Amino acid sequence: MALFDAFTAIVRRDLVLALRRRSECANPVLFFILVITLFPLGIGAQPKLLQAIAPGIIWVSALLATMLSLDSLFRSDFDDGSLEQILLSPYPTSILVLGKITAHWLTTGLPLLIVAPLLAVFLGLPNQSLSILLLTLALGTPILSLIGAVGVALTVGLRRGGMILSLLVLPLYVPVLIFASNAVEMAGSGLPVAAQINILVSMLLMALVLAPWPTAAALKMSINS
Repeated sequence: MALFDAFTAIVRRDLVLALRRRSECANPVLFFILVITLFPLGIGAQPKLLQAIAPGIIWVSALLATMLSLDSLFRSDFDDGSLEQILLSPYPTSILVLGKITAHWLTTGLPLLIVAPLLAVFLGLPNQSLSILLLTLALGTPILSLIGAVGVALTVGLRRGGMILSLLVLPLYVPVLIFASNAVEMAGSGLPVAAQINILVSMLLMALVLAPWPTAAALKMSINS
């Protein structure tokens, strides 16, 4: 119960801070919407083409929107010194880190999940693909946050770590992008997608189990360096 209380306290704290910085929370969602709405303007009003590339457009936009918000995961805590207090806490650092990642997903991944159906309809995505799109986003965006947390922890002590962060996490994001967009595309064609969904579930479970520990270790290295 003590661990659960510590976890919920971190989540609640980060959500309260996010509500005080509404503009920062809105940036990834606005970026997500803007990128998707620019595609029809760039390639023209071609319904069949837009429908064919809609899964890739939505998932690439979600990936970039998540990356846009990653730097804020530990940056403010590092700057004001509260990250050191978190690391000195008697509770396992990995549990507290998982709480911060959960709060990050609630303020970034969940809003993307909410607005994605409207944008999918805008791109002409088939109705049978909408449920699979939501399922892949629900499984994939937490993976993006978990993997990204490791990269942020490694670069949080650097003044200009944005480029290094991109180089670290983008190759790890590629499998999520491939399997998620392929599942949505195959669902639109009426083909089975159980294999892709099972792979995403496995990746999410692995990330939940494995990501908090290297993230905690990387934060300690960044603080001590």
